[in-house]
Amino acid sequence: MDPLIATANANPELLEPAPPALPPSAPGRLWALGDIHLSYKANREALERLQPLPNDGLILCGDVGESAEHLRLAFTQATACFRQVFWVPGNHELYTLPTQKGHGARGVSKYEECVDIAREFGVLTPEDEYTLWEGKGGPCLIAPIFTLYDYSFRPDHVKLDDALDWAREEGIEATDEHLLHPDPYSSRIEWCHALLARTEDKLAAAVAAHPDVKLIIVNHWPLRYDLVKLPNVPRFCIWCGTKKTEDWHKRFNAKVVVSGHLHIRRTDWRDETRFEECSLGYPKQWQECQDQGLDINDILREILPGPDMPPIDQRATMWRRFG
Repeated sequence: MDPLIATANANPELLEPAPPALPPSAPGRLWALGDIHLSYKANREALERLQPLPNDGLILCGDVGESAEHLRLAFTQATACFRQVFWVPGNHELYTLPTQKGHGARGVSKYEECVDIAREFGVLTPEDEYTLWEGKGGPCLIAPIFTLYDYSFRPDHVKLDDALDWAREEGIEATDEHLLHPDPYSSRIEWCHALLARTEDKLAAAVAAHPDVKLIIVNHWPLRYDLVKLPNVPRFCIWCGTKKTEDWHKRFNAKVVVSGHLHIRRTDWRDETRFEECSLGYPKQWQECQDQGLDINDILREILPGPDMPPIDQRATMWRRFG
């Protein structure tokens, strides 16, 4: 069982009071939603209720599901509702399921299959050129990226060679260890570091070409270790990113960094950058929304224009039940 299921019972005191329902969208806004996990029937039904915002854009920041069918369901609905859709892979898209053993695509080939499906729908991916967003909150360059993780999100006293055993001491082991293969790389760490080198070059080139334009960096995994807070499964952190991206928001002129993966919705500020974790999560993790008559549209996170930057002494984490 995926350890993040445990976060369905995350401590309620961390969460903010419910805000009113989202107002109708003005043209040209950019929204984000992650971790819609379409292997769950309740989430597939929720996606069917996504409301059209035909002048707006939508970011799907990973963990749409495990199969080509899940991707096509998501992209069919999203592109019918939004003018432009962006997608980055999560760990679940990269799984090779037991039923595919011996014949299913693995590693880089599985990722490339996902990219091909996205292109069937005109959905932009980390393999495409970054897009200049000129709607509300722009101009900004939207930069979907793909980084994986290298087990470096761990306390200083835990050595890399001991990281997996350290997590297993608490009964935690990511499904990735069995289903996310690194082929043709020798390990997920090697694949991660190759992705980082390639992505750094692309981001640096984008900043050089557009020195006065802020970036919206979109990744499934958080870029910073200090933004990973998992009260019920704290040692799951080793599968949540890489410390090599800790300063990317400053190096690459990011206005907003968008991520998912944690299944705990939050907004943070570091330096002059806003960080948005915008997961939907497993059905139990957003049941409270449904109990209050809200749906998937109320959980969409507005990325642009987004909120104004608060004064520095008011930049505490905003824990979000909703949008």
